[in-house]
Amino acid sequence: MARFAPLFSGSSGNCTYIGCSGGGILIDAGVSAKAITGALAQMELEPSAIQAIFVTHEHIDHVKGLKVFAGKNHIPIYASAKTLEALEAGERYDARTEARVINGAPVALAHMQVTRFATSHDCPGSSGYVVETADGRKMAVCTDLGYVSEEVRIALTGCDLVLLESNHDVMMLQNGPYPYPLKRRILSDSGHLSNAGCAAELGGLIQAGATRLVLGHISKENNYPELALASARAALTDGGYKENMDYILQAAPPAGGRMLVL
Repeated sequence: MARFAPLFSGSSGNCTYIGCSGGGILIDAGVSAKAITGALAQMELEPSAIQAIFVTHEHIDHVKGLKVFAGKNHIPIYASAKTLEALEAGERYDARTEARVINGAPVALAHMQVTRFATSHDCPGSSGYVVETADGRKMAVCTDLGYVSEEVRIALTGCDLVLLESNHDVMMLQNGPYPYPLKRRILSDSGHLSNAGCAAELGGLIQAGATRLVLGHISKENNYPELALASARAALTDGGYKENMDYILQAAPPAGGRMLVL
């Protein structure tokens, strides 16, 4: 059985576990190594179960614990060539850690296949990932993108579970305390996906095969989980979809996401 757990999600740190009987992987390591180890322990998992860490991009909320956790536990890391360059320049991983480029070809490990796709964010080589298990289940993590490109839509087609960014409410952001340049960055096509932007994609995901939808990377300053969920439900209701019949919806909490079994 496939297992999926958003251990941490949001501007304070991001880390997602995906696994099956053959072991598991992490997507990002954006909190301390101690916090990651503790979150895995709550799932009754040891760090030795992690066979690789796939990095979406080099921003600190995605790589804070990467150097220590990967180095201490001898775990290889994968990322796009541009992301690995940035990680190396920022000394974000130990020189003894195996660092491998993932491009268009799937990486096979832990009885799973991991495929990278490009996302639009304000750093070169930003990525999302689709993970397919031996029993044919497909799960995706797709955050930190200013808009949903055709490449992203194609990558997410056929996924059973999708964690999609629902970062901010546009009105909250525009009227909030952030300085104007930061607001402009978040709202740009290389920023973050809003509640409305996320909600507009969900019906298509269901039509393409998704039954579990997880809203992720919800901003603490410019959003509320309840607001993100309400926006998603409104769009899906307007599209004629029924919750708990056509889809299961949840918001990934900042920490302590529960294990989902497919």
